[in-house]
Amino acid sequence: MAKDGFSFIVCPDGQLLRDRIEGQLAAHSSSHGAWERHVYWGDEGLAASFWEHLTLQGLFATPKALVVRNAQNLAAADWKKLSESLRQASPTSWAFICLEVAFERGKAKVPAAVQKTACWKFAAGQGWIWESPGLDERSLQGFASAWAQKRGVRFAPGALPAICAALPADATAARNELEKLALAGGADGVISADTSALGDHAADLDIFGFIRAVQSGTQHDKVWRKVMGSSSANDGLVFQFLGMLQREARMMWQLLSGESVRLPAAVLQSKTRTAQQLRYRGIMRMWDLALEAEKGIKSGERSPDQAMEALIGGLLALFAPRRP
Repeated sequence: MAKDGFSFIVCPDGQLLRDRIEGQLAAHSSSHGAWERHVYWGDEGLAASFWEHLTLQGLFATPKALVVRNAQNLAAADWKKLSESLRQASPTSWAFICLEVAFERGKAKVPAAVQKTACWKFAAGQGWIWESPGLDERSLQGFASAWAQKRGVRFAPGALPAICAALPADATAARNELEKLALAGGADGVISADTSALGDHAADLDIFGFIRAVQSGTQHDKVWRKVMGSSSANDGLVFQFLGMLQREARMMWQLLSGESVRLPAAVLQSKTRTAQQLRYRGIMRMWDLALEAEKGIKSGERSPDQAMEALIGGLLALFAPRRP
């Protein structure tokens, strides 16, 4: 099967879009050697080297994968030039144009200006657009099963649903938790249901522990130092924190709505009480705070530390005990 002339990858999860690109490149190996990868960012505009790699074929015909991250932030002039250049692309180049946009009601929020471009319309007609809203409760099991098959491990009967119920809806964080479970599973390569609790408690940033500490009115300084210290040490932990926070909000929403959530009895009771105290308005506020932090970082309006300070401040206000 011939490769796409170019590809649109529409997905808000950076790990999933990387997996998609790697899978496509692996499925279309080149007789001229391994794919040479070049990554560009739409926030920064497209460098001269991008246009050269896209349209010019080198002496040795080295195949080049040109990945444009956050392409939704490209300027209008870049989109116009991109549409023209893709028509004249070198046969040894493969452009992956990544639109890292949110989904709403199952539909990607692709900017109208992008959908009007000639390259988007042509790609849609050719079937060269891949879309994924990211991980959710339904897709987590497929994600974990694919990971297990690639990793060469197996889930014991009943373990997969229990583990997926505790995984964060972020591919990078979920994969890290699965790797921990595989190590805990021992030499037989079987992950049992007994290890499912690790997915909820293995992370350094214990979101529900933070919530309990704030609600109790104690250890604010200790919690603040732990969260801010961890996120400053590794910016990637900021997005892990956001993913776990949104997962926690989703779980409490389910509990408040009377849906079944698989958790240890003591944890289930505690989270149910918290959900009842927050009500729907408070849970929605958790999502608002997480999305505000993510938007601030990705738009460049705030550094990760500044976004985390605002996020933790908002959570402290939300979960602080009500006083007369």
